[in-house]
Amino acid sequence: MDRINAIARRVFGFGAGLSMALVFLVIFVNSTRRYLVGRSVPWGEELPIYLTIYGVMFGLALAYLHDAHIRFTILVDMLPARAKRRLFMVADAVTVVSGLALAYAGHLFAVRRGDVDASGLKATADALASTTGIEALVWLGRVGPYQYAIAFGGLILAIAAALKLAERARAPEV
Repeated sequence: MDRINAIARRVFGFGAGLSMALVFLVIFVNSTRRYLVGRSVPWGEELPIYLTIYGVMFGLALAYLHDAHIRFTILVDMLPARAKRRLFMVADAVTVVSGLALAYAGHLFAVRRGDVDASGLKATADALASTTGIEALVWLGRVGPYQYAIAFGGLILAIAAALKLAERARAPEV
């Protein structure tokens, strides 16, 4: 179990770090181009927003696995260790259900509105599709892949909560 948790921490950490690195890179390239050439890249304003959302979702799951998320524990800290552990296990189970519900709701939202064009990305996605001959790349110019960040975030939150629940269940009683 510890090995699975360590792998999940690495994957979530890598995803969060990669998302933030890509945000920095896109903004840097866009800013540099704006001041050197006088024009921004068309996708340079919109793509960092979507990348940030994915980064936050990865960070959310990572924080949950580390038990480093925000919570108010004024009353919880007064409980005995055994009761606190059980309460946190209940919270983990509720978070698994909430994460799955969020994933489902995010999926429904993306399916209903996924064909809406992402104005800053449409031309680039269309050009990629025509250049490569891969017609599926047209979807990158729609908001669907980026709206799936909510479904993705809910799913990895549920995974993180399930792993944390299993970790707490395996821990010796205090």
